[in-house]
Amino acid sequence: MAPPLHSQRFPNESTAYRETRNQLLEAEIALRRNIEEVAALRRKLPLGGEIPEDYVFEEGAADLNDAKTARKTRLSELFAPGKDTLAIYSYMFGPQMKEPCVSCTSILDGLNGTAPHIRQRMNFAVAAKSPLARIREVARNRGWNNLRLLSSAGNTYNRDYHGESPKGDQLPSLNIFVRRDGKIHHFYHSELLFAPQEPGMDGRHVDMIWPLWNMFDYTPEGRGTDWYPRLSYGEPDEYYQIKKAR
Repeated sequence: MAPPLHSQRFPNESTAYRETRNQLLEAEIALRRNIEEVAALRRKLPLGGEIPEDYVFEEGAADLNDAKTARKTRLSELFAPGKDTLAIYSYMFGPQMKEPCVSCTSILDGLNGTAPHIRQRMNFAVAAKSPLARIREVARNRGWNNLRLLSSAGNTYNRDYHGESPKGDQLPSLNIFVRRDGKIHHFYHSELLFAPQEPGMDGRHVDMIWPLWNMFDYTPEGRGTDWYPRLSYGEPDEYYQIKKAR
């Protein structure tokens, strides 16, 4: 029997539980090491290509209730002084979609709370192909008060950086850009989205920024195979009740 990895125990646990838990703990240690190794490889990426143009987005006022104030914002203007890294999440909400993607919406629900912390170290924005008014209406209904929201309806950003398929279908992509010597280069895309999927597995390309599934992974039920997030869980639909009340 392998020596114990630590001395902590829980009330009435059996020897079989502890032995199996220690095996799992060894796997968790290996996973932690592997996550660090992958992150280190990611940091070693050379600069990607320089952006083909300084994309112009449409952006509203910080106050989501201000429906009149809108301005043009270039990608270069998303870089705050002293912060040379920019993350842009491509939100699956195109002009032809009746509702936004439920999975993307779940991700952004979490990132809305995390955004103030993210901005201490880097720049962060969310881009969607829908007109700005539609994006901000969703944001008001969700209570997203910390996300920098952009409309890419008037540029080719989504298509160029794989937030959109050649057929116009929206894709959930995370892109990282860096500013070096006054020029902006692409650095990283969550390309696991396009890699071959293993049987029974979703793409998981943005799992690391999506707490939902990671929480489920701690449970005996796991992620399951037939459950996905929804825009609302109330009856009647809370999302549209709030929308109607406005």
